[in-house]
Amino acid sequence: MSDETTMTIRQMCDTYDVTPRTLRFYEAKELLFPIRQGTKRLFTRRDRARLKLILRGKRFGFSLEEIRQLLDLYNVGDQQATQLARTYELATQRLADMVHQREELDEAIDDLKRQLDWGAQRLEELHAKAAAE
Repeated sequence: MSDETTMTIRQMCDTYDVTPRTLRFYEAKELLFPIRQGTKRLFTRRDRARLKLILRGKRFGFSLEEIRQLLDLYNVGDQQATQLARTYELATQRLADMVHQREELDEAIDDLKRQLDWGAQRLEELHAKAAAE
């Protein structure tokens, strides 16, 4: 395999803004399968594609186990139909969860703003009362 088709761990870290520890962790979890040459790891195009999917999945809140299951479906042999269907199913559920979380966060933000407004008004009243005395 030529150097053009593989990347070292340092190149992977620089390209994908991850740490060597992260790459070794994903390798230990059998999400990435770099070529080992002694202590040197060489990452193939397949590893790079998998890392992109892992990082995207993590960004969307998928667990590593969910990501592993989705990646494993690539080899089912049905032109990724099963993988795509399962990804779509999980992504739809994750989107619904994220929308719900955002709604809860919006409510908490609005409540906190009301509390801060009340606090500011109460402080003004206390300062005005103290100044009048």
